[in-house]
Amino acid sequence: MGKPTGFMEIERKDRGYDKPASRLKTYGEFVKPLPYAEVSQQAARCMDCGIPFCHQGCPVNNMIPDWNNLVYREQWQQALETLHSTNNFPEFTGRICPAPCESSCTLNIDDNPVTIKTIECEIVDRGWEEGWIHPYLSPKKTGKRVAVIGSGPAGMACAQQLARAGHAVTLFEKADRVGGLLRYGIPDFKMEKRHIDRRMRQMEAEGVEFRSGVEVGVTLSLKSLLETYDAIAMACGAEAPRDLEVPGRELSGIHFAMDYLTQQNKRVAGDDETRAAPRGTISAKDKHVIVIGGGDTGSDCIGTANRQGAASITQLEILPQPPEKENKALTWPDWPLKMRTSSSQEEGCDRDWAVLTKRATGAGSRIETLECVRVEWVKDASGRFQMKEMEGSTFPLKADLVLLAMGFVGPRKRGLLEQASIELDGRGNVKANTVNYQTSIDKIFTCGDMRRGQSLVVWAIREGRQAARAVDQFLMGTSDLPR
Repeated sequence: MGKPTGFMEIERKDRGYDKPASRLKTYGEFVKPLPYAEVSQQAARCMDCGIPFCHQGCPVNNMIPDWNNLVYREQWQQALETLHSTNNFPEFTGRICPAPCESSCTLNIDDNPVTIKTIECEIVDRGWEEGWIHPYLSPKKTGKRVAVIGSGPAGMACAQQLARAGHAVTLFEKADRVGGLLRYGIPDFKMEKRHIDRRMRQMEAEGVEFRSGVEVGVTLSLKSLLETYDAIAMACGAEAPRDLEVPGRELSGIHFAMDYLTQQNKRVAGDDETRAAPRGTISAKDKHVIVIGGGDTGSDCIGTANRQGAASITQLEILPQPPEKENKALTWPDWPLKMRTSSSQEEGCDRDWAVLTKRATGAGSRIETLECVRVEWVKDASGRFQMKEMEGSTFPLKADLVLLAMGFVGPRKRGLLEQASIELDGRGNVKANTVNYQTSIDKIFTCGDMRRGQSLVVWAIREGRQAARAVDQFLMGTSDLPR
């Protein structure tokens, strides 16, 4: 334990933000790191609990008390080694993970958890600055070839672990650049893409071959991969978006959130408009924007629309407004349902809860209005909550641009999964367990959102690492890779 009385003597302090007026002028990151001395002080607040509940909240198995103690003692390089032992990409999680570990922290019982996410991010950022992070070259080569399909966090983690086990790994990505939703779903103001590029260079030095612009099942057949590689790991994500099935959905001006976010990320990357928007530009400039969906993707749309100069932004959520504060006796150490306001929402938007969209109307082919109704959630005879429209509560919303951020329903079926004829589970995800990650087809494994459904970056990294061990064990009969 770093400092037994640290949590009593030191107040919680987290990273700050640039002011909205400043950060809305740029698509760059706007979080202000803490000085190293203050990070060490924050690490001293860790109680090194007998039962570290932060471990329960962290899907990627971070050894949080261990590296907190090392940071407190100014042993930053050892802290980095400890952090990397469970997490391939802490600079990703330190920026975009919602930090369920902090909700599980014992100090969160009185709303003052250790700043775990900030400490994690500062450890790895310092590692890059000091030149402590190098490629890890396997001392032996196995002669086995593995194809990893999909270059999001699950695919990248799986590929890196397999390369470190000595296998020849090729990572296939259908987009023009590697990174999956990290590249094109997360706005640059939350995570700049230089972090992905830096890890790519490390992975290339470790022996991973990247092949972007190749869509397995469309431009390259699965059959050819099965003939060429000893094993295949599918990590293609859950990219099929939930649609808005209402009259008027066909009107122009209604778009899936990912189409909108991808376009802007391409522009920030330097693509010209023809390449960034081959099917037409989606812009919020001077428009009344409606974002349907109250999660992180909806929040990313708000931040992007604000930077593009929207006339107004309204975010709709079908669920009721959550309480300002959770009941700790009932929820801790689990992830609580409570009111949260993101940095993008702070930048400006109207939020409305328990709202159902009924239809879209417009002049000609262009949307002008969304017709909505308020709903209440009532328990049926079995005790389950059911949605019920409130009589006489219909109201219109002016809409020039509607962005659908209602989540994802599973992996896309066209192409790869059609060719594979692979077994799916009851929710439409690729069926595999978390012991061997093997699908119904010999030699093919799966991990991440493609297997578990839409989830967090930490779950993707964990499953990518565990799937890599399963593939290694399949190929070699045993594995030294960690789970």
